[in-house]
Amino acid sequence: MRTLTPQQLRIARLVGEGATNREVAACLHLSPRTVDHHLRNIFHRLGLRSRIELARALR
Repeated sequence: MRTLTPQQLRIARLVGEGATNREVAACLHLSPRTVDHHLRNIFHRLGLRSRIELARALR
């Protein structure tokens, strides 16, 4: 499994806890589109297809 950047890890943890892209964006002072971009990269790096799979992978 490839590692995530610190920013990607912060986003992954928030999403894994159930935060929406807008909530993550507000928390990290990013745009929702930036969060979406990072999330797509996270899914690709980890070989995941959904937020549910991401939450399970972070346990």
